[in-house]
Amino acid sequence: YLKGFQDPLPRYATAAVQRVLESFPVLVLTGARQVGKSTLIRGLLGTEKRDYRTLGRPDDLELARAEPDAFVFGDAPKTIDEVQREPGLLLAVKRAVDERRRPGQFLLSGSANLAMMKQVSESLAGRAIYLTLYPFSLGERLGTGTVGRWEDLIQRPESFMDLSHPTFDSERILLESGFPATLGLKDAALRNARFDAYVMAYLERDLQLLSAIANLLDFRRLMRVAAHRTGSVINQTEMARDASLGLSTAHRYLNLLEASYLIHRLPAYSVNRTKRLIKSPKLYWCDLGLAASLAGVSSLAELDRLNMRGRFIENLLLMDVLAWREFRHPRVEVLFWRTTEGAEVDLVLEIPSKVVPIEVKASANPKLADTRHLRSFLSEYGESAPHGVILHTGDRAYRLGDRIWSIPIGALLAPIAK
Repeated sequence: YLKGFQDPLPRYATAAVQRVLESFPVLVLTGARQVGKSTLIRGLLGTEKRDYRTLGRPDDLELARAEPDAFVFGDAPKTIDEVQREPGLLLAVKRAVDERRRPGQFLLSGSANLAMMKQVSESLAGRAIYLTLYPFSLGERLGTGTVGRWEDLIQRPESFMDLSHPTFDSERILLESGFPATLGLKDAALRNARFDAYVMAYLERDLQLLSAIANLLDFRRLMRVAAHRTGSVINQTEMARDASLGLSTAHRYLNLLEASYLIHRLPAYSVNRTKRLIKSPKLYWCDLGLAASLAGVSSLAELDRLNMRGRFIENLLLMDVLAWREFRHPRVEVLFWRTTEGAEVDLVLEIPSKVVPIEVKASANPKLADTRHLRSFLSEYGESAPHGVILHTGDRAYRLGDRIWSIPIGALLAPIAK
């Protein structure tokens, strides 16, 4: 919910969730804690008759542990929330599906990546579809239930031409959060207090379900180090040093942050023809507000002082494209490209028929000189890369050299135009 709206804000994921439930016996909906999963699935209860249970209730959790088969028994389709609290319940779900397979039989929700938990992935192999819910996109925050025009960017970049577009409001957007509990919060102190409580709840509850962490201060220190490295190639040796941790501990903590959907490792595009490529992933956060709070940033001036504005814009766009690609078929690969000589493209979108390189600029009027890395990519990959895109903070879309389109971020994330 957001001030000014009587009902929950519409989510881009809702239609896809409903389609999956019409065709598959099990849907597993996961995402970071408090990202809006429970609100979304409870909203579906009003459109169809489903039994709703949550393992966040002690009574339900006790029954799920003691009598898992009884817990999932019955003809009515079932929605089970917070399922990560008792992964063993998935064996009972498997037995129920194998006994009588029906579309929409189970909708399971949790704030841990269940597909990364061996006992869960083995239990539901061939029976479940996994979907991830991300924090609210800009379009969703404004009540449109939309994400960016990524399909047009890949297939029809010319559709952005000759239109009036809004400028990108960095002051309003870059430090905002997409978590429901912090939507619309302008007061930095209040926002930081909310995130302090969020991080503490994550450390004391969700994290302990994944792995016993004895020293929470160490883990939180690693989170702060990771926040300062938003948009950077992951160097675990340096991160371990900066957090005063052993390398194996830092590696484990990063894996746990990823399993909790708090960070995303952006893979490198590794198809090399003539150039040597960097293959280590880059690190981004699921939510800009959370990353800013952990990094101690409460204003755009502080973000600029740390030279992080461009990387935060990249992070915003990455989360939007991930929310879009989650429900697209065939699936789009989202990557970045970097050579050992230093040429880098911030995002690479790969579909079976083509690959599109995208550069992100924290400026309003990119020039031809800003396209040198895109031109290097287009030259390297030839016909498989028909065009490249520069996304910028201005209000005008225009051609910028051969096969390169300069497009406002405000045009891509169209709902912010209003």
